[in-house]
This record gives sequence, C-alpha cells and structure tokens, in this order.
Amino acid sequence: MPLEAYLDEKLVEAGCDEAGRGCLAGPVFAAAVILPKDFHNSLLNDSKQMSEANRYTLREIIEKEAIAYVVAEVSSEEIDKINILNASILAMHKAVKQLKVKPEFLLIDGNRFKPYPNIPHQCVIKGDGKYASIAAASVLAKTYRDDHMKKLHEQYPAYGWMENKGYGTALHREAIEKDGATEHHRKSFQLVKWDLFHQH
Repeated sequence: MPLEAYLDEKLVEAGCDEAGRGCLAGPVFAAAVILPKDFHNSLLNDSKQMSEANRYTLREIIEKEAIAYVVAEVSSEEIDKINILNASILAMHKAVKQLKVKPEFLLIDGNRFKPYPNIPHQCVIKGDGKYASIAAASVLAKTYRDDHMKKLHEQYPAYGWMENKGYGTALHREAIEKDGATEHHRKSFQLVKWDLFHQH
C-alpha cells in the first residue's frame, strides 16, 4: 500500500521517528522531517523493511528534497537517568526544536509522546508504514544511528556493533559476559541474560 503523503493538506506537518530504542548500547537517535506534499518515492517504506543499501540511497534523496530535517540523539548516560521512553521522546523534541521551518502539526510514530509546546500532534502506531514523513524520519534516524555505531565499533570491536548496531544479539551478550560493559552500554538495561549463562 502506498504511503500517505500527509494527514492534513493545509498544515505544515513534520514526521518524527526514533531508532535504537531496544538496543543495549549507544544513544537513541530521532529525526523530524518535513516533506513537500507531492513527495513520492517508491523505495520509501518503514526503514526496518528496507535493505541497508536502499536506506542510504533514500537518505540522500530525503536530505535533498525535504523542506527541513533534523537528526538528534540522546546519550546512553541520559537514557540511564531518565529511561528509554523519555529519552526517545526527548530526542524527538530536540529534533523538532531545531527544524528551520516551524511545523504546525507533528506525526509521531508509535503510541507514546509528550506534547511539544504549541504544536499539536498525533501518534500513529506503525506510522513508518503509513505516512511518508514518518517513514523518511525512520530512514534518517536509523542510518545516522548505524553510522554512529559503526564508528564506536572501531573502538570496541569485540561487541559486533558493525553488524548488530548495539542490539542484544547472542554475540553481543557473550562479549558483555566476557569483557564487561563499556561506557556506551546502557547500565539500566538487562545486559546479560543471567538465566542463559547460569543454568544448572
């Protein structure tokens, strides 16, 4: 099914999405994107459904054609302080705040958000598969986060961040068990599945 170009044709809408909420390591990234109302690209979909190559191709197109876009991040330290849900929302707020065109309405992926001052919003479950602006935000958030995790991988190759991007794969959890956590790990997350490693 093609993505909807907008919810309300008359309003300047920004789509917002985050990446890295379920990861054990690294920041959470969020993007806010305002697309032209006639934007269309057949590759664009929920970024999780796309190949990595298509995500990077689309990133260039989105950055060239968007009316405005911003990518923001919130660190693993901050995630541990305020929890991942609040950190995801904070990252979206940071992105919206920096947009050079002020949106009149926000389309938010998911079902949880704290109202942004003076801009109404609507939460859309699985919104990255429904609205082009949210899908575009998901592509930017995901690719920028992936780039960040690839850089961190050079410092800490044992954890496999090049491939797993900080998600809790078996290799990643085994490396934490063996070498301990780094400063990039989210200490408030269950980093090791104790029952897996300590079965009698």
